[in-house]
Formats: sequence, structure tokens, C-alpha cells
Amino acid sequence: METKIAIQGIRGSFHHQVANKYFSENLELDECMSFDALVKSLVGNKSQKAVMALENSIAGSIIPNYALIDRNNLHIIGEYYLDIHMNLMVLPGQKIEDIIEVHSHPIALLQCGEFFKNYPNIKLVESVDTAETAQRIQENQLKNIAAVASPIAAQLFGLDILASGIHTIKSNKTRFVILKTENKVLPKEEINKASIKFELDDTPGGLATILNVMNNCKLNLTKIQSMPIIETPFQYSFFVDVVFEKYKHYEKAKNILQLMTTHFKVLGEYKNGRKD
Repeated sequence: METKIAIQGIRGSFHHQVANKYFSENLELDECMSFDALVKSLVGNKSQKAVMALENSIAGSIIPNYALIDRNNLHIIGEYYLDIHMNLMVLPGQKIEDIIEVHSHPIALLQCGEFFKNYPNIKLVESVDTAETAQRIQENQLKNIAAVASPIAAQLFGLDILASGIHTIKSNKTRFVILKTENKVLPKEEINKASIKFELDDTPGGLATILNVMNNCKLNLTKIQSMPIIETPFQYSFFVDVVFEKYKHYEKAKNILQLMTTHFKVLGEYKNGRKD
């Protein structure tokens, strides 16, 4: 039986690239045009796993996705860091002087801000997906409109690349997480990263104390993201990623943090996907 993977976007999108690179099994895709639809696919058992972008080295965190993972009790079972290459593409025969509008996902446009400063007459238009925009240009034979998307999208939809590598910072990576509705239990010796969430009482030095516990237990904090608790003004949830060499160090810290925090939750225990 093929595993169905939910992705945000369509074939040719960056999510599609990650799905191809991460899974060695035969792929059947559920193409979702929003992250809400992606979660609905997973929770409703339409798909068995999902690929979700969580943060980008230029644009930062996709904060609503943290809430989606938490609120729907999803489990992070892995991660993948993808080098992002943004390209300006058009129907064959078009030149950059012909372009009136550029359509793409808002994060993609944000990552290419410096490039478009050189073309103040071009209007930037947000769309739901990078590859979907490339597909729409090809299907509707849209002239004077360009897309910002991956080289694979240009190849799939027969578009010409007018400018390649137009992202502002050339070391451009996006972190994607692999999600399931049930936790994937790995042998402890294979686990060296965890994502956790907790809340703290409004006491002076509370967060500093938590960070000291992590340090004392030999955990390396790689990410901390705060989110307001809507029901309680000026109270915050903290989403934290830690890496470690030995599971027992993490396990010790986890036991302590469960006592020191409120609403402690493990979002995932998995292998660190970062290579550098």
C-alpha cells in the first residue's frame, strides 16, 4: 500500500521536493492549498503523513504552524532542511521588460525583496503556492506575468527562467517537519533532537531557570519561539527545540521540566536533520 503524503502546494513546490527527498517509498500526494487543509487531510486520515514548512533562514518562523501542530496534537517524526533556490520564470519568449506583475507565495516574495527593488514598476502579488502560480501561467498562457518558484516548477510547466537565484541571502534554507497523528517510536539511541512546548507562571526569572536546567542537562537549545495564550493576556507558551548527544540527558531534563512548567508537552522526538 502506498503511503499518501499531504503537502502544502502542488507538484513542483518546495514541499513536493522535500517529500521526494525524505521518503524512499512510493509517493501518492494529497495536494493541499493551505496549511489548514494539510492538517485536515492528516487528521481526517486522508493522508498518513504530512510535510510542513516551519521556519526559513531569511523570513523566520511560520508562527501559525506551531499552533496548528499543538492544537491538533500532531507529532513531529522527522525534519528536513532544504536549500531554497528562487527563480523568476515566464512563458517562453517573454523578457523581463514585458513583466507587469510577479505572483508567488508571500514568503517567496519576501525572500526576494532586494532583487525586486531594481524593478519598482513590477507589482508583487501574493498567491497560495509557488508552483501553482507557475502552473496557472502555463495553463492560461498568461503574458506579462511572472512567477517566483523552483527550477523544478519551471521544468514541469515549460516556463523559461529569466533570472535564477534571486533570493536576497544566498544561504537560504527552509526547515520542514514530517508529521503524523501518532508518534513514531524510534530507538532511544537514534533520537538526538526533540521539540517541546510548555507554559510558565508569571514569575520573575522563570524562563531563565528553565534555560539553566537545559544547560545543566547538556541540552543545546536550537530554537525558542513564544506565542501568546489568547485566553490569558500577557501569558505565553514556549515552543523549544533541543539537540543532545545522549537520550538520558534529555530524559533527565524532561522529567525536571514537567515539574517546573505547566502544560508541558512533547511535540516530537526524532533525528536531527541538519547536516552542517
